[in-house]
Amino acid sequence: MEYKDTLNLPQTEFPMRGNLPNREPEFIEKWQELDLQGKIEEAGAGRPNFTLHDGPPYANGHIHIGHALNKILKDIVIKSKRMQGFYTPYVPGWDCHGLPIELKVDQELGKKKREMSKAEIRKECRAYAQKWITIQSEEFQRLGIFGDWENPYLTMTTDYEAATARELARFAERGCMYKGKKPVHWCPSCVTALAEAEVEYDDHTSPSIYVKFPFTDELPTELAELKGKKLSFVIWTTTPWTIPANLAVCLHPELPYVAVEVGTDVLVMAEGLYEQVMKNLEIEDYKVLATFQAPLFEKKTCRHPIYDRDSLLVLGDYVTLEAGTGCVHTAPGHGQDDYVTGLKYGLEIYNPVDDYGRYREDLEFFGKMNVKSDANPAVTAKLTEVGALLSESKMSHSYPHCWRCKKPIIFRATEQWFISMEANELRQKSLKHINDVQWIPHWGRERIYNMIENRPDWCISRQRTWGVPITVLYCKKCGEAIADGKVMHHIADRFEQGGSDIWFEQEAKELVPAGTACGACGHDDFDKEMDILDVWFDSGVSHAAVLEQRDNLKTPADMYLEGSDQHRGWFHSSLLASVGTRDVAPYKAVLTHGFVLDEKGRPMSKSVGNVVAPEKVINKFGAEILRLWVATQDYRNDTRVGDHILQQVSEAYRRIRNTARYILGNLSDFDPATDMVAAGDMQEIDRWAVSRLEDLVSRVEKSYDDYEFHVLYHAVHNFCSVDMSSFYLDILKDRLYTTKQASPERRSAQTAMYMIIDALTRLVAPVLSFTADEIWWQLPGEREESVHLAGFPRFEKKLRDPELEERYKQLIAIRSDVTKALELARNEKTVGHSLDARVTIAASGDAKALLEQYRDELATLFIVSQAELTDSLGAEAQSGDEVEGLKVAVAKADGEKCERCWNYRTTVGTNSDHPSICSSCSDALS
Repeated sequence: MEYKDTLNLPQTEFPMRGNLPNREPEFIEKWQELDLQGKIEEAGAGRPNFTLHDGPPYANGHIHIGHALNKILKDIVIKSKRMQGFYTPYVPGWDCHGLPIELKVDQELGKKKREMSKAEIRKECRAYAQKWITIQSEEFQRLGIFGDWENPYLTMTTDYEAATARELARFAERGCMYKGKKPVHWCPSCVTALAEAEVEYDDHTSPSIYVKFPFTDELPTELAELKGKKLSFVIWTTTPWTIPANLAVCLHPELPYVAVEVGTDVLVMAEGLYEQVMKNLEIEDYKVLATFQAPLFEKKTCRHPIYDRDSLLVLGDYVTLEAGTGCVHTAPGHGQDDYVTGLKYGLEIYNPVDDYGRYREDLEFFGKMNVKSDANPAVTAKLTEVGALLSESKMSHSYPHCWRCKKPIIFRATEQWFISMEANELRQKSLKHINDVQWIPHWGRERIYNMIENRPDWCISRQRTWGVPITVLYCKKCGEAIADGKVMHHIADRFEQGGSDIWFEQEAKELVPAGTACGACGHDDFDKEMDILDVWFDSGVSHAAVLEQRDNLKTPADMYLEGSDQHRGWFHSSLLASVGTRDVAPYKAVLTHGFVLDEKGRPMSKSVGNVVAPEKVINKFGAEILRLWVATQDYRNDTRVGDHILQQVSEAYRRIRNTARYILGNLSDFDPATDMVAAGDMQEIDRWAVSRLEDLVSRVEKSYDDYEFHVLYHAVHNFCSVDMSSFYLDILKDRLYTTKQASPERRSAQTAMYMIIDALTRLVAPVLSFTADEIWWQLPGEREESVHLAGFPRFEKKLRDPELEERYKQLIAIRSDVTKALELARNEKTVGHSLDARVTIAASGDAKALLEQYRDELATLFIVSQAELTDSLGAEAQSGDEVEGLKVAVAKADGEKCERCWNYRTTVGTNSDHPSICSSCSDALS
């Protein structure tokens, strides 16, 4: 007889290798055949709603690894909430308007663009965005992301554009919207204003110059000692091109200043900086003539070093001692602080620079020069010529660049539309509502609070074509701007019908309500504002355009989840947009994650060649490995990814998969409807296993609640590799394979294993969405069509037994010492396999009492043929490392080797019908 054929060996169709890159598309196809998303929606009826609102990615290019991290995190949150009993509708969205798409279309159109109308260009932009939405949608779904992919929200649809226009009208109605000339971030290359969130900082080399502004006014009487001296105020700047726009020199109202004699000049600067300035100017021979307070010189005048005009001496508390001279060059048309100071002192908001970053033609000496190339050396040369330049050098520093073209930008004053941070107390209300939000991690609160507290008014206008127009009219007769709520709401209704393209296709009179007239002069003929809205306003009003418009969503959303850069982006604009019109934050919680770096901790860059593309990861490892990688990361910090890291994740996945496969193989003949054993009737070690399972369930659910997915990964991985593979499942083999198929002891083990694999599959489903269903479809018994329609494990009675777990913790420690002794015996050729061995153990105290209690189970626990206890062992015995006072001796087992179970037994041969097997195996075959 072939005794191996009498064993209950594992049988399963669940493959050892996942073959994920090839098989995952099959699972997606099966989900579609099941209409899984539709069934998830149906199952959600009557459940409490949990709305995670999707921050829209930009509809341009293939998804990158940061997109994958973000969308997988969202998917884990949504699936875990669903399995906890919530209805979790997920509507993916796309940001469709804006500069990146328009520039790409410009490149594709080339010279042809010059012959096209704005409406025609917008049509091309719309088609370009739609192309990438289709591609990205497929790429996101390939990651196993569930959602309403058939009905996403797009910021370019007619209903969304109409909602955007309505939100703008609400701001106008509340008196928060105004047009003004203010300095804004301006990209000369892209020819548009930029929001704070569209500005990146990078290293840049700039000129560093010190310049004299000659004092031309009467000296204060308190400084008679300076009478007759050639007094100059010294400024320092890294933007020589702004000197032609200088209208003032700003001093700190409370800092002391000094007059320093250098040859025939007397130079004025802050007392706290003059020694460093002298060092920078390489001047050793100097003398301090006087010390004074800045208010003595307020509203007195210096002479502009180049032009025949005065520069006013003014005061401002933003002047610091961190760098420079304490005398700040002030050009109200080229800086925020300069602008505020200019308003305070009634200065012109002077800007001699055009949209393309060139000086205006009529600017003396420098007309038509490019401010970022020609102007700096030209201005410096002129300052040298007139004797105003004290020093010139180069310095590398962090400088603002355009997020799209990556080129340096400038500050320049232009006519723009703004939302006031002070009108209707928008700033204070926003700060108040920040405290009502849960910030994950907690430092997110401080970050956005500081940004809102210190930000300027929101510049919402852009000088481009592809976006939602600012629905303001101008009277053709008197030029009055008409930002009337009633008119703007009417235009929004028109957008609902025909989209915002009609703004560029129809005359103003066709868009306004009948009888609309200028409030200033009564004229009824208008021009349209041709600026478009900031795209951050577009996405920022999604709470109104999406959450309030779809019956299955709710507002405020339970969660917004994006990268940490969105504290100045979408989180920021959404907060202002919602508080500004509804006096409530649009979200209850905000979760942020870090950036994705390469394995060496470097930012990814095509030029460096270290970009990890999701598509390549999927083709090599599978999307499941990418999903598991996300769960292994503490996303609150920047994360790292690369082939070596993903290979390690694959190994961890393999251990989890092998655990599942082994258990499934041993449940091939198990029917939970008829074969389950009651908890009280289970063998003790099986009760230990389900006790450990209940502990795992508790810890994993808590980690989902806390959004600490790396904690659940470690809990699951340790459970599979330590509790299961290294201990419990290893011990079960003899009972599973050699006892009678339907024996109580085997059914007890199968009951525990069934409970474990059923629970484990549910627990990992939000992360390992493909593999969880692959396991689910192999599980015995009646169940839902997909694990994603099931819930987290729920046990009828409490299974946790801490006292039992504590005993087994001590037994496992003893087992560890026994295993080390067996390994030593193997190395010495005393035994081969552990079943060849007889172990003798000597212990004292609690360990001895525990071993006496489990005397009959020790051989099974240690996977040896015989285990004996004794009071003492000689010096040749192996001393324990884990348990103090433990000694272990290993010898060849007594008896003959059973051909069926491979244990050594003295009962081998006692049954003449089966002379080569032990009595236990003979009984199993009877």
